[in-house]
Amino acid sequence: MTVTDTGNAQATDDSTAITGYRGPAPGTSNAPHAPAHLSGTGNATAANSAIANTGHLSIGTLALQQRASQEPAPWPHQVGVIPSAARSFQQRAEADRLRTTVQHGGTAVLTQLLTGMGGVGKTQLAADYARAAWNDTSTADGLDVLVWITASARSPIVTGYAQAGVELCRADPGDPEQAASSFLAWLTPKAEAEPCRWLIVLDDVADPADLRGLWPPVSPHGRTLVTTRRRDAALVGPGRHTIEVGLFTQEEALTYLTTSLTGRDESADELTALADDLGHLPLALAQASAYLIDTGETVADYRDLLADRTAALADTAPDALPDEQALPLAAAWSLSIDRADTLRPAGLARPMLHLAALLDANGIPEWAFCEPSGGTTLAGTLPVGAG
Repeated sequence: MTVTDTGNAQATDDSTAITGYRGPAPGTSNAPHAPAHLSGTGNATAANSAIANTGHLSIGTLALQQRASQEPAPWPHQVGVIPSAARSFQQRAEADRLRTTVQHGGTAVLTQLLTGMGGVGKTQLAADYARAAWNDTSTADGLDVLVWITASARSPIVTGYAQAGVELCRADPGDPEQAASSFLAWLTPKAEAEPCRWLIVLDDVADPADLRGLWPPVSPHGRTLVTTRRRDAALVGPGRHTIEVGLFTQEEALTYLTTSLTGRDESADELTALADDLGHLPLALAQASAYLIDTGETVADYRDLLADRTAALADTAPDALPDEQALPLAAAWSLSIDRADTLRPAGLARPMLHLAALLDANGIPEWAFCEPSGGTTLAGTLPVGAG
């Protein structure tokens, strides 16, 4: 480190003035690793306990850690956020089976698994159940602790457990794995401890292997609810009950469309035909409803657009779409993207979707779209004068 011809530094009111070099001695672990030369700096003035520096100031690495709470969080306590209810959410037979199993299955059934293809509403069913359980203030069935975790990989599972461990049993936040283990141990029933009625929701488990060593313990006071597209044998075991979540029935699909499109003059026959076109898939019906509400088009006109787009995609689509999805869903998505691209700023929706597809589906920070690494890329896709 070579520092020459630095400016003057002045400090008042308990401030610090630094000119030249201040930092670890050469050869020590925190000293600069690469040769550096500094000269010709200007003057600096500091007041009110600040630092005036005209040379090179090295303070090494500063590690900041969250301090564990001195007291565990009181009950009732929630960790994680339950997803909001979807527009026009409706009760289904699967939800009834879920509640019946829990209420009348005794302690033998402690884990529920909602399985099914993507887009059938597993997360919404789990959220509705969790919300009802959390809001149940009765002495017998109310919850003391609710933990909701988006379990698409092992890392967020550990992170969710660790957060619960820090908040509920004062685990060390600097060691997530140990904090997660502490939380799971805390859930295990103990003879002299006050019973804790808990519900753990593991939403969207992508790989059963991610849960190795992370399954909540068996407890007469606790329940676990898992949503997943997988049907692996590793998910099956004593005390676990699987509930298949399928497509809407014709009646459910018609009820959904009728409720979503309240106030529109559409016949039941036309709505039933649209539901048939989209294969009764809840996600596809939601896309169609949003499009119809936004554009004001009739169901008949939308069905014509959907048929044309489905035919156009048939020539370019692969032989099989992921997760058992049907081609009309891709057509519905395509129409929605085209519509979004016409909204101000025009032409932004599609490239933004391309960027979002590369990121975590369970939470994208705003800066990803605003910072130069992301925002500039999106801005460069807009036509001149768009805004």
